[in-house]
This record gives sequence, structure tokens and C-alpha cells, in this order.
Amino acid sequence: MLLIQILFVMLSAKLLGAVFNRLGQPQVVGEMVAGFLLGPVILGQLVPAFHQQLFDSNAITQLKVLSELGILLFMFVIGAEFRFPLKQSKTGVKALFIGAFSIVIPFSLGAAIAPWLFEHFAMPGTSRLGFILFIGTVFSVTAFPVLARILKERGMLTTQVGAIALLAAAMSDVVAWMLIAAVAMVNGHDSNWIALVVRGACLVLLVAFTFLILRPLLARWLAAEGRLAQPMVLVLLLAGVLIYGSVTHALQVHAVFGAFLFGLCLPREQRLLDMIIERLEHVSLIILMPCFFTLAGLSTTSSAFTGLGIWVLVVILLVAVFAKVAGSALGARLVGCSWPTSLTVGALMNTRGLMELVVLKIGLDMGIIGAELFTALVIMTIVTTLMTGPLMSLQNRKFSPRGHLVSLEHAVPNGFVAPTDNNGMER
Repeated sequence: MLLIQILFVMLSAKLLGAVFNRLGQPQVVGEMVAGFLLGPVILGQLVPAFHQQLFDSNAITQLKVLSELGILLFMFVIGAEFRFPLKQSKTGVKALFIGAFSIVIPFSLGAAIAPWLFEHFAMPGTSRLGFILFIGTVFSVTAFPVLARILKERGMLTTQVGAIALLAAAMSDVVAWMLIAAVAMVNGHDSNWIALVVRGACLVLLVAFTFLILRPLLARWLAAEGRLAQPMVLVLLLAGVLIYGSVTHALQVHAVFGAFLFGLCLPREQRLLDMIIERLEHVSLIILMPCFFTLAGLSTTSSAFTGLGIWVLVVILLVAVFAKVAGSALGARLVGCSWPTSLTVGALMNTRGLMELVVLKIGLDMGIIGAELFTALVIMTIVTTLMTGPLMSLQNRKFSPRGHLVSLEHAVPNGFVAPTDNNGMER
């Protein structure tokens, strides 16, 4: 039954992904929607007997194992393909300033409505401080990989607005993972400051060890002639992902943070990244990530649309869109960008995509949010990601881009490379 289940999940994700791709949306958005459609809200209502048989308790347990492995590998690849600017430039400084605004304003507005959400939707035993930090983080996320794909498909990687948005999104994601680590440590321990400090110190030591000791050792070992062709390299990378995931899990920080951290410490070597994409990412994207999307969809509930739930969804959507678009556009305007450029940056930064879904699933797994709030936030994630394409098309019709888009040669900070795949695979 497991093989049939995986086949059904994989084909559903790829079919809907192809449909969304034909409609001008990134394929990953269609796969996210497919996961939601396979959940109890849609498929469970239309054909409940088939849904119950396909996703019984044993099947869900097996699906969870594949999902966790998939998200660990995916976050490892995201960390490995991050490229930071080596030298500051005028565009780089602008992007960092915009990135700060795109985090602070959404985080503040999210934290402002969090006490209201806490009263109605917090799970028993949830830390109030942890809940507020988590909701603020949820509103702050921008999907760096999906944004890169949108920019590539629209030919905007070679423009100033594309370079600024991409670097600002990279900053947003890094800060978001730091905030998630803080949420994980605070949740349930906001009154036990000694334990919190100890775990925080251990996490800092892990980060220091990773970049000061492990990174140079890995760089020297991987630089040996012909090393990347050896099977032992893949074994070492997989072992590192599992070890780091286990360590951060033991520190009560989600395992995906450890996988992301291990990916970050790898040398910025294109041949290494190509090997990782060829041997790990394709399997993760084609088979394992659809399992993650489906597991997220199975965690939703139709009760999110009854009573107060529908109004909560409306409020969440309005605050999420306004905070991200307005915050990013304001930051862009303050650093001297024109209004067309500022609004374009705001529309791009509103893309939440897969990264947001990962954050939400972490919150659900940690018991910070329940199924009803999770469902509302998943819908917000899908809607805000779907909005990016139409908003960009509206901007292109309303404003002529020639006056404010410049070549990449003058726009991108030195050393910054977009996370795109030579084979065109969707991130």
C-alpha cells in the first residue's frame, strides 16, 4: 500500500505542478496546492472512504518518515546553495536595508495580532512568548528559492530590482531561521531561564565549531584531486545532515536547522553544488518533497472555515499582504528607489512559498499552533505566493520597466549567485 500511496502522491504533485506551470506559476506552488487538495478539507470531503483507506494511520506514519527525510535533504541543499556577497556594494547595502524593513514591519504586525490568536488558537501548554515570536516569524518569511525561480522565469535576474529582492529575501530567510531557533528554545521554557541560556550557549558553540573548525577541514578534504567523484563524499554529506539534525533536535531546536547549518558550512564550490543537486536534490524534489506537501495537507482541517475561523483567515491574509508589501516597499523607497521599483520589490518579497510551509510545519510539530490556525496559515502561504505573478504582470502593464531596471553587471553584489539549477529543476 505504501508504494501505491507514494505513486499517487508523486503523480498528483507533478500533474498539478505542470498545470500551474502552464498557468505561469512556479511548479512548486502547484505541488503545494496538490498537498492541500489531498488533505481532509478537499479529498477527504469528496471521497471520504477512499481518503481514509489511502491515508490510514500506518500510511501516515510511513509518509511522515519520508517527509522528514525529504525536508532535511531540501534544507541541506538550500544551505549549500546560499551565496552571500563577498564585497559590499551600493546595491548590497540597499538590499540589506530593504531586507531589514521586510522583516521588522511584518514581524511587528504579526506580533501585534498574536495575543488575539493566542487566546483562541494556542495549544495547551504553549508558551505565550514563544507563540508571539512564532507568529511574528511566520509573517516575516520570504521564499528565497521560489523567488529566484520567479525572477528567472520572468527574465529579472539581470535587473536591479531582481538583484535587490533576491538578496533581501536571502537575508530574510537567514533571520527567519534564527528566529525559529529562538522560538524552539523559548517555547515551554520562558520561565526556566537557566535551561534556556544553557541551550542557547550550546547552539552558539555548535555554530562556532561549524564555521571555525569544520568548514576549513571540509574545504581542505574536498579540495583534493578527484575527491568529488568518490562515493565516500556522498556518505559523508548524508552523515553530516543526520548528525547535525540529531544535535539540533537534542537541543530542542528543530532538526531542519541542523541540516541547513551543515549545508551553510560547505565550501562555495560550484562542482560540489552540481554534485549535490544531481545526487540528492532531484530525488528529494521528485519523490520526498511531495510527501512533505501531502503530510502538511493531511494536517489541515475543515473546521478552520467555521465560526471565528473564516474571520481569522481574512485578518491573517490582510495583515500578511499589507505588512510584507508595504514594509518592503517602504524600505525600498527610503533608500531612493522609485515608486514603481519599490512596489515591485514589495510584490516580490510577498512570495512565501515552500519556506513558509516548512516554518508552519515546524510550529505544528512543536505544538505551538493547532490544526485550525495551521490551515489558515497554509492558505495564506498559497494565496500570497500565487499573488506574485499577477502582481508583477500588473506592475509591468502599469509602469514601463526601462526607467528603473539596470543590468546585472551594475546591480548584483560581487560574489552573489542566484540559486538556480542548470537542469531547470524547480526549487
